[in-house]
Amino acid sequence: MNKQTIMTALKWIASGLISLFILGVLAGSGLFLYYVSNSPELSENKLVATTSSKIYDNKNNLIADLGSEKRVNVTTDQIPTDLVNAIVAIEDHRFFNHRGIDSIRIVGSTINNLLHRSSGLQGGSTLTQQLIKLTYFSTSKADQTIARKAQEAWLAFQLERTATKQQILTYYVNKVYMSNGNYGMQTAAQSFYGKDLKDLSLPQLALLAGMPQAPNQYDPYSQPEAAQKRRNIVLSEMYKLKYITAEQYEQAINTPVTDGLQSLKSTASYPAYMDNYLKQVIEQVEKETGYNLLTTGMDVYTNVDTEAQKRLWEIYNSDTYVNYPDDELQVASTVMDVSNGKVIAQLGARNQATNVSFGTNQAVETNRDWGSTMKPITDYAPAIEDGIYSATSATITDSPYNYPGTNTPVYNWDMRYYGTITMQYAIQESRNVPAVKSLEAVGLKQALKFLNKIGINYPELHYSNAISSNTTKSGNDYGASSEKMAAAYAAFANGGTYHKPQYINKIVFSDGTEKNFSNEGTKAMKETTAYMMTDMMKTVLTSGTGVNAAIPGIHQAGKTGTSNYTEDDLSKLTKEHQGSSIVTPDELFVGYTPQYSMAVWTGYSNRLTPVLDDGIKVATEVYRAMMTYLTPESNEDWVQPNGVYRVGYYLYLNGTNPNRYLPQSTTSESSTSSSESSSTSSSSTSSSSTESSLSSDSQQSNIQNTNP
Repeated sequence: MNKQTIMTALKWIASGLISLFILGVLAGSGLFLYYVSNSPELSENKLVATTSSKIYDNKNNLIADLGSEKRVNVTTDQIPTDLVNAIVAIEDHRFFNHRGIDSIRIVGSTINNLLHRSSGLQGGSTLTQQLIKLTYFSTSKADQTIARKAQEAWLAFQLERTATKQQILTYYVNKVYMSNGNYGMQTAAQSFYGKDLKDLSLPQLALLAGMPQAPNQYDPYSQPEAAQKRRNIVLSEMYKLKYITAEQYEQAINTPVTDGLQSLKSTASYPAYMDNYLKQVIEQVEKETGYNLLTTGMDVYTNVDTEAQKRLWEIYNSDTYVNYPDDELQVASTVMDVSNGKVIAQLGARNQATNVSFGTNQAVETNRDWGSTMKPITDYAPAIEDGIYSATSATITDSPYNYPGTNTPVYNWDMRYYGTITMQYAIQESRNVPAVKSLEAVGLKQALKFLNKIGINYPELHYSNAISSNTTKSGNDYGASSEKMAAAYAAFANGGTYHKPQYINKIVFSDGTEKNFSNEGTKAMKETTAYMMTDMMKTVLTSGTGVNAAIPGIHQAGKTGTSNYTEDDLSKLTKEHQGSSIVTPDELFVGYTPQYSMAVWTGYSNRLTPVLDDGIKVATEVYRAMMTYLTPESNEDWVQPNGVYRVGYYLYLNGTNPNRYLPQSTTSESSTSSSESSSTSSSSTSSSSTESSLSSDSQQSNIQNTNP
């Protein structure tokens, strides 16, 4: 091939590549123009609008108008330079140099995301784009499409053409949500400090600048440590960009984040008893749609039963229903409709501050131990489901035993062993050894699979989880909460179907479009497994550790739970606490009827303040008071499904020879049988012998819960 031929070929190749490039550019441009042709219309009214979201209960009654609270806007000349610098430092370093889109930032974030995917994705949006997104679009991952990004960039570019940088910053300062019902930074300044923005100190302005990304997470009232850390990051960025001197930086970071904070005044447009529930509504709306209803106008129809929610508040905050030992003992609970997963009532604390909006909701937190309430879902139900036990009279030996693969003994709450007992009696009396043995028979992997089906997860399951919900990994994705436990036990109540907890029923967006939410549920276990577990847990209320929760004439089932302190924890308790007959950090009860499930946690905010003596009755008393309200008259019992048959007091899967399971006629088993034949009208005020004899339990130093 001669030189001329080669040159000709190269020219054709180059021409082809150039043509392809031009075609690519044209195609990309055409696609971009198509996307932006469907963009919302840029409007100053939208940028300055004070949006309001209306929230309704399950009977379509208005319960909240979020966004109708007082807002105080500022003009451009009222925004201090330090606040401008703080916002730019933490949100958009090159804000004053780009025209709405920062190509350098986009490239930088792309490289970072490719190199450090495990550490979380870094965004490339400018402050202008954030304002556009806040005004027009959702933050849902499902909506982070090329089309949406193109529209966002186009509107940001258009805004930069029609508004000055100072105007854009002013829109942003007045638009953002700042926690506790405050919209806009001027409103927050007056609410937090009783001052205008121009009168705030450098550290105060840095805090406000850092809050909009996660206002409730960085709330200086409810989350002071997180707020201070975020504020210091803002100050660090300001120092790097030379907006402040080294001396100003040192002085500011050494100023307590609570410096100058005044007591909040309630500005909420809804009753205090709705605060915890509304927080979960806000979170579910954002998770499902990507929109923050605090900054986006919409109508949300929820599943809350206002009267039930109000009664739960009254149970928590009066002495009419429950005999509380003091005002500091806390309660967190969730009530759920077992047929569909709808949360009809939820409350995370007693005596809540009415001036703090959407703070910590202990009802959904997983940072406390749910003790023996884990036994039915971790040990026994998986064992029945997998065919390890085919009768409620299956026998398990309660005798000295170590955690599998260790030299660590498993203790029962009373430091005694009952010998060979039935599974039903083991659940009724909350024996620990049979529970751990059952988990060993099931296997950790199989048990975790079962738990996952009912909404409970662990990074790794351990044998100690047979009687405890403690987990090595923090975060509400792991472990148990009242929300998770109410949903898990609801699967027993409805015949084996798990429904994810649902707070919202329908959303009507500002453009009139609607999104409905329903939860068909997923089959988590066989109907026979659910019925056998329910049959056994009935005895917990008739003659076991949970008789204090029983309601005369009401068919129900449930399980008690108690956590315990380690030796190291016990050494930190006061002598007064150490001298009490019962000392525990968490006391719990999860129960259900054919209509409702309810999970109750009780304890103190400081885990080293123990629940003492009669304080252990509070969980069952709260449950009993609420269920009495929900089921004022007798209810229908569960219907025995096909696949099981009854012989005496026990249930057997079809094909099981009852002679294979012959309960030992011990005194304890005989008394169990007679008590099981009694109705649920057993005294609802008496405390079981097990619950009143926990002194030895609280003194154990094992890794496990030794209580019922």
